[in-house]
Amino acid sequence: MRTFLGLLGVTILAATVGWGVHALGFYVAGIGHSFQLWTLVCWALFIGAFLLLRRVPAKSVTVVVLVGAALVGGAAVSGPPNTSTDSARYAWDGIVQDHGLSPYEHTPNSRVTESLRTPWLFPATVTTSAGKETCTGTRVFSTHEYGSHERLCTTINRPSVLTIYPAAAELYFAAVRGVVAVDAAYWPLQAAGLILSLAITVGLLVILRRRSLDPRWAALWAWCPLVASEGITNSHIDLLAAGFALVATALVAGGRRWFGGIALGAAIATKLIPIVAAPALLRRQPAKIIVGAAATFVLLYVPYLLSTGPKVLGYLPGYLSEEGVDDGSGFALVYLFVHGKATTVVAVLILLVVAVIVWRTTDPAAPWLGQLVMIGTFLFVLSPRYPWYALLLVPFVALTGRWEWLAVALAISVRQFWPFAYVRASTLGVALLIIVIVSIHRSGPGWWGRIRERARDEWALLRRRPLPAPGVRQ
Repeated sequence: MRTFLGLLGVTILAATVGWGVHALGFYVAGIGHSFQLWTLVCWALFIGAFLLLRRVPAKSVTVVVLVGAALVGGAAVSGPPNTSTDSARYAWDGIVQDHGLSPYEHTPNSRVTESLRTPWLFPATVTTSAGKETCTGTRVFSTHEYGSHERLCTTINRPSVLTIYPAAAELYFAAVRGVVAVDAAYWPLQAAGLILSLAITVGLLVILRRRSLDPRWAALWAWCPLVASEGITNSHIDLLAAGFALVATALVAGGRRWFGGIALGAAIATKLIPIVAAPALLRRQPAKIIVGAAATFVLLYVPYLLSTGPKVLGYLPGYLSEEGVDDGSGFALVYLFVHGKATTVVAVLILLVVAVIVWRTTDPAAPWLGQLVMIGTFLFVLSPRYPWYALLLVPFVALTGRWEWLAVALAISVRQFWPFAYVRASTLGVALLIIVIVSIHRSGPGWWGRIRERARDEWALLRRRPLPAPGVRQ
């Protein structure tokens, strides 16, 4: 019965995910509140399903986790992307490469790549009754062709700038799109995301079993609505970066530091952000890891450097400025206390201090908690606008069982609904408070426990102490 209830809980979650992906759309006018409510319901069902899993007998846990991962992941591919158009750019970059061109060389609206345009990425313009050409449809942007200035409709965001994605990500896009026809729309990347998610689930189960840890924790990744939505439905490349980071951590913890460095370099060459995963891995023989990571990063870029040169930076400088990194406005929590360019300096100092603490205190044989703290701190400091940045954190939530850190992912997801700076700061503040409170509770008989016990003893002593007689000074 307990196994049945565990399966029932995750089945309800999967059905709700599938219904929302199929029926709701973030970009559909008037659907906003329904989408927000659906997202919060999915998170509530996720919590309920995980609580039911805690009662499933140990011998059935692995099967229930894997079945649930397949159900939730399968539900996530039942509809098109619903919170982001990034996968359209992924597909275009892959198509361009598979035809022998560098994605760093030409923008999507360039006339040079006109022959590669496919209708689902570049739908035709529509002529209105007034004779004006316009772009219509969900997730369709209007731009102009570079060279001719003709109106151009596209589902690719920022079509007039070069790609921003690093070398390993570009190779992944080329590999996924290289095995399907150019008219295959979003599903190839979604299918690849599902495979990656399931592979990470299996990897987590293996690590947890070998470390004699609770395999139920793998469900914190496998059933997480963030993984289903941003990793599979919207196919964000952060999923691959999280997988490489997990492999790097497992290899380093097992003493295979050269290979761990190679995996870390691949993770950084996928999204750059996984560089924050490095401090927890450098406690022993750091040179092997650093050299392995640096060599891998450079080697992955060699083909693009030879063909494109310094243009491989793409839109990265513009994106950093767009996100408020240069003037500090993007660091929502830090910006509450420090303004202007000093915000960026303070943010960097915070990350450096935490990195040193993590480096000095992490157990080399079990660096999971160090990874969790470092990546979580980075998310708090960066205060990203996009929830998929938190995908890097979730595998380490699963490895440590520190479920409270998922509050960071939920906080960033909520901010996506209400794009205001005060919402970003307040939701992250609540998440930080939850983490602090639960962490203090976890300390048990530690320093906080001793303070509580001392307070209880003092209170009990006061209650037993007799009141002084009238007129007697005490």
